[in-house]
Amino acid sequence: MAGTRRVRIGIDTGGTFTDAVALDEDTGELVATKTPSTPGDPSAGFMDAVAKVLAALGGDTAVTSLSHGTTVATNLLLEGRTGGLGFITTEGYEAVLEIARQAVPDGYGNSYFWVKPDRIVPADLVRTVGGRLDHTGAELRPLDEAQAAAAGRWFRDRGIDTIGVCLLHSYADPAHERRVRDILRAEHPAATVSISSDVLREYREYERSMTTLVDAAVKPGVARYIARIGERLDSAGPAAGADGSPDAPGGPARAARPPFLVMKSNGGVTSAAEVVKRPITTVLSGPAAGALGAAVLAGRAGFDRILTLDGGGTSTDVSVVIGGEPGLTTEGAIGPYPSKIPMIDIVTVGAGGGSIAWIAPEGTLKVGPASAGADPGPICYGKGGTEPTVTDAHVMLGRIPPHLLGGEIPLDAAAARAGIAALAARLGIGAEEAAAGILEVSAWNQANALRRVTVQRGLDVRDFHMAAFGGSGSLLLCPLIDVLGLAGAVVPPDPGNVSAYGLLAVDVKNDHVRTFVRRHDDLDPAAAAAVFGDLHAEAAAALRAEGFGGRPERVRHERTADLRYFGQAYEVRVPVPEGPVGARLTAEVAGAFHDGHRRLYGYDFRGDPRQQVEWVNLRVTGTGLIRRPEPWEPPPRGGPGRSPAGERPVRFDAGGYLRTPVHRRDLLAPGDRITGPAVIEEFGATLPLHPGFTAEVDPTGTIVVTGRARAAASPASRAADRAGAVQGVRP
Repeated sequence: MAGTRRVRIGIDTGGTFTDAVALDEDTGELVATKTPSTPGDPSAGFMDAVAKVLAALGGDTAVTSLSHGTTVATNLLLEGRTGGLGFITTEGYEAVLEIARQAVPDGYGNSYFWVKPDRIVPADLVRTVGGRLDHTGAELRPLDEAQAAAAGRWFRDRGIDTIGVCLLHSYADPAHERRVRDILRAEHPAATVSISSDVLREYREYERSMTTLVDAAVKPGVARYIARIGERLDSAGPAAGADGSPDAPGGPARAARPPFLVMKSNGGVTSAAEVVKRPITTVLSGPAAGALGAAVLAGRAGFDRILTLDGGGTSTDVSVVIGGEPGLTTEGAIGPYPSKIPMIDIVTVGAGGGSIAWIAPEGTLKVGPASAGADPGPICYGKGGTEPTVTDAHVMLGRIPPHLLGGEIPLDAAAARAGIAALAARLGIGAEEAAAGILEVSAWNQANALRRVTVQRGLDVRDFHMAAFGGSGSLLLCPLIDVLGLAGAVVPPDPGNVSAYGLLAVDVKNDHVRTFVRRHDDLDPAAAAAVFGDLHAEAAAALRAEGFGGRPERVRHERTADLRYFGQAYEVRVPVPEGPVGARLTAEVAGAFHDGHRRLYGYDFRGDPRQQVEWVNLRVTGTGLIRRPEPWEPPPRGGPGRSPAGERPVRFDAGGYLRTPVHRRDLLAPGDRITGPAVIEEFGATLPLHPGFTAEVDPTGTIVVTGRARAAASPASRAADRAGAVQGVRP
């Protein structure tokens, strides 16, 4: 293996493109590329990306690990492919899904027009079993095993092969659920079964039932996908390398194929085998990797309060990063389905490059959420698309080049214009106005998503920079700065591959939770310590299964607890410091809860004897540390960066087309400053710089964009704005 390059590879599969980033573990060099996704069989696009990035690396290469961000589970849910799903619950609680929560979208002002969505499992596919536990886990009535067996045969006879099981209070003692699973395996061997005590050992019956059913619904599809990738890796995958360092979970032994890790929604990765057991943990796999990658790259550029905007072909994902860390939540949802698994707090809107423009019944222009995707794609792809998209509008107005991926995908601007002209005729406006309108509506869709994660949560959006990445993330950057009044925006190097980069910057992470409802004044520290001990043992066992058994220096365990004031419905999560769980530590945790409650809601009841603190859940997160990519200096640029590579007519705001300089990002160097109008192009992304905006390359290679209101107003700067000049500052 002398002279062999040891590399780790991250592969992120999106709706339109599959991105790949390879890290040379010895030199720190990064190589990035993209390839079209293959919606019919995403594993084919995965292998295409692996082959392409290895070809770009060249020479003798050993792959020490493959990390993957996937949207398979997400798409199964968003596309409603949850049919053939059955549910077993405790006798007398068969209506838990129908009752759900008394929440109406957008408040009661719209409740007159709101129609309750279909349940994930219709009422006629719900079966019950006798038996009962109380909230402590004590058995009040034994499990009716005959009813459980009859339920298994009932589902078998009707061809229902996917079953979720959630019995009352099984978070306190899983014995009844585990017995039901064993009976189902005996009566219906072909069935895929998820039980709530494995998926979410936490109280609240509706949320636990829904989370379990979502896990069951996606389990067969995720299992098939993971197996298909495994087959492809075995038959035509890259050579695995022996990795003697503690940086990859594969350990020092040579494997038949590289260790295959999958991104989880909580910001960590885990082995493919663990994902198949709990596939719900991957429902925000790709977006989570993007948020983490952007946090790392923006942090290196000196920005630790950012809004991440990951623009893809189908959707845009946004999140908040404060102090270099994305926020986490357990109150998320995937489409209409609530899910209480820990996940990075991400809001998704159907506003990507492939989002389709259409006319609503009342005659107004709408954009998305339907998308042309990768196949057939936008009209300009020439693959059979007939509906105008955001990408068609960009290419028609000259804001993106007449090709993608450095010429691999030519774009038909004339076809895009014809499609938009047909839409414009129905609106009674010109084609240019229609294209500009499509982009304005799309920008507002993204702006509203950014407001949801800031203004609606008490954060001032003007205090943040936006980190724009993804293939379409930087295309509407300037309008978003204007609309939101942002401090500015940053575009990291290789923005089209930030999600794939994020896959190389995350650790193995597993979350373990146990409901432990106690009033603080009645809390028994020894009982809490025992629960934390059990959770710590579970976390340690999970990390040993991931290959970290002999690596104590690479293992971290973090304790947290969910607390609330007695009578409240929602909790605040606070850290539990290391050390023995005694009266002093629990008092410290209660104090941290008061502080956290004030930060979130603006008040607390510290010192008020009428408002008691209540402990609800105890948690332990086990983390296996993987070496993150170190900053590295790219090779010298190919030119001085003082002159544009060309020009073309571009329409930005109201008015006509402007003769606009086009700059190649690979020819820019730290210190170069560009003033709009201009277009900055690179392999996987394009930045249209509107008139009055300024872009400067910082020492990390990040482009920092400043809006009109904050740009310099000297005569020289105004002249530069008109000329779209590059002001090189290198000697």
